Amino acid sequence: MSAPRHLFYIHGFNSSPQSFKAQLIAGYLRDHALGIDYSVPELSYGPMAAISTLDQAVNECVESGKEVGLIGSSMGGFYGTWVAEKYQLPLVLVNPAVRPYHLLKDYLGENTNVYTGEVYQFTEQNVEELKQLDIESIAHPERYLLLTQQGDEVLDYRDGVEKYQQSRQIVLPGGSHGFDDFEPHLPEILAFLFK
Repeated sequence: MSAPRHLFYIHGFNSSPQSFKAQLIAGYLRDHALGIDYSVPELSYGPMAAISTLDQAVNECVESGKEVGLIGSSMGGFYGTWVAEKYQLPLVLVNPAVRPYHLLKDYLGENTNVYTGEVYQFTEQNVEELKQLDIESIAHPERYLLLTQQGDEVLDYRDGVEKYQQSRQIVLPGGSHGFDDFEPHLPEILAFLFK
């Protein structure tokens, strides 16, 4: 009998488990009765707190013998890379943030989470924490699948193409940072994660 399967969706910066893709995946798994457990940990805006929450959740599944797959979107791809390298897990990256410590300098100061309404201060210390979590080189590129759209208006898709150059890639013209027409890719994503 095969091990129980568990899928983690890792949401992006200023997002939540209520995000569109998180809910879309939940609906897809439910509608297709695939027997895959599913979690979307609610991650703090603070990088060290976020990675601690994610690490604890993934560790519990790994320790219990589950087969674990990861999907990380935007900042979730950055965090997902850290977790995937630590536990040698498969990861699908969706328009990933590669060097968020550069981009998020624009968010220093007060911010509001659009899903939860939480008001918080994003600080230079948070930027430094992101630098500490950066994975310079990927040890097992075959464990990664990059899905990126050239029309991403937030991140330069070429950063992901370069960082994950030894991994399988699906690079699509047009699109947006939210990744347009995501659902048709779910069968391929799940086949990659749970071979």
